[in-house]
Amino acid sequence: MPLPVHERIGHRIKRVEQELVSAKHSVLRLFKINVAQYHVLLALAREPGLSGAALARRCMVTPQTMSSVLGTLGDRGLVERTPHPLHQHVLESRLTVSGRELLGRADAEVTRVERKLIDAFTPGEAGRFLGYLDRCLEVLDGGTVAAHAD
Repeated sequence: MPLPVHERIGHRIKRVEQELVSAKHSVLRLFKINVAQYHVLLALAREPGLSGAALARRCMVTPQTMSSVLGTLGDRGLVERTPHPLHQHVLESRLTVSGRELLGRADAEVTRVERKLIDAFTPGEAGRFLGYLDRCLEVLDGGTVAAHAD
């Protein structure tokens, strides 16, 4: 028997994700970056020197998309790319001073969006909700949820 749309967890998750991305996009527009570019800046702040392939995996986009995002961020002077010391064909990406500064301001706005969402729950509810989402990941990705946790 088919599952009604209103009972489908995946449908609800997708709707929430779309609304969250839209809210982030609205605040990031002030900084002339999009959500994908923000995620790249955030990833590089956490792990400087990542290659384009590693960034694509972290940000869950294709290598082609990542190449375009890095090109745009590089053209704006937010990211610099230099050859890896041992593997000259691999380019390492790092935030520039301007990139770190822009990320700091943009992240403050994205954090406001995230806080609005988390504030809809009590601390106990929020903890349980995050646990439920982790359980969804475990079911769907074969138990590698720890690799995705922040």
